Amino acid sequence: MPYKISGSKNEAARVIIIKESDWSIESNTVDSGSGAYEIPDLESGAKTVAVRSSTGEVLVYGNVSSEYYAPSVGDRGIFAGGETPADSNVIDYITISTTGNATNFGELIGTRKQQFSGTSNGITGRGVFAGDLNIVINYIEIMTPANAQSFGNLPDTRLASCAACSNRTNNRGVWSGGYHSATLNSIDYVNISTPGNASDWGDLFYAESKHAGTSNGENDRGIFGGGNTFTNIIQYITISTTGNGVDFGDLLTGRYELASCSNGTNDRAVWAGGYNTFNIIDYVTISTPSNSTDFGDLVNYGYGIAGLSNFTGDRGVFSGRVSATNLIDYITISSLGDATTFGNLSVARYRGATASNG
Repeated sequence: MPYKISGSKNEAARVIIIKESDWSIESNTVDSGSGAYEIPDLESGAKTVAVRSSTGEVLVYGNVSSEYYAPSVGDRGIFAGGETPADSNVIDYITISTTGNATNFGELIGTRKQQFSGTSNGITGRGVFAGDLNIVINYIEIMTPANAQSFGNLPDTRLASCAACSNRTNNRGVWSGGYHSATLNSIDYVNISTPGNASDWGDLFYAESKHAGTSNGENDRGIFGGGNTFTNIIQYITISTTGNGVDFGDLLTGRYELASCSNGTNDRAVWAGGYNTFNIIDYVTISTPSNSTDFGDLVNYGYGIAGLSNFTGDRGVFSGRVSATNLIDYITISSLGDATTFGNLSVARYRGATASNG
């Protein structure tokens, strides 16, 4: 979860935050000008704060409590793993509302790190990633750059892209479909804030892999579209209740290895790219079963792409494609139109996973 330290100073100064739990330096930044300063993205707990001016004057305060803050719109997006075409363990992050290049966050754990999927519990700040030939579920704290940690296990391996979504701060994440000897219809779930093994949720009504999922967040509906048989089927679930998937409608065109995201409780989901209608974007209203409608086109079009959003912040972001690009596109989810260039990943790759704290 995100915490911060606030204070004031007379001039530009270097502000060093030391964790009193182990006396390691947590933040070392230069803050310009005089007056109030704020150092965000810290862990909880007591800190020692040292402020040094350019003239050499130093002020040190100990046993300073970091303050929790929960932004109304989380704005950090995570791109994790993928193929280069070799497996990549790289995790990058971006500020979704601000165009620019991605920054390195840390590394995934596990033996395979591609053709998998991720989700999060929104502004609560935990991202989880799972799938492919690795049963291990990875997790990160989205506001704290670091290597991923082990969360627990899926019941079995899920090769060829399972799809994930969550009901955000209601804290349930689900993974659907994939491939293990045959195409799977199973759905598993976890409580995102509590590390542990996944449990059986129910079944898709149509077994799929290489599909894409998203949700309307706290409104509790998850939807999955597309898949490896060039299907155009969209199906939906109520995330907080176990059960089976239900037919929702059809995508504009059938395809696989596509990406999806939504503007959350504002209720619009979009799917982008895929094989073999590479640049298409289409959308639905999540709470209303129906067929999708044309939205516009991608710039960085292809298949093997991944999508995320800052939810009610209304920006959707897409990156990666076969064969390995670092380009990132974005759209305004509530406004129809073509995508625009956002920036670059730190490492060109495709078939990765995403999460955000939106």
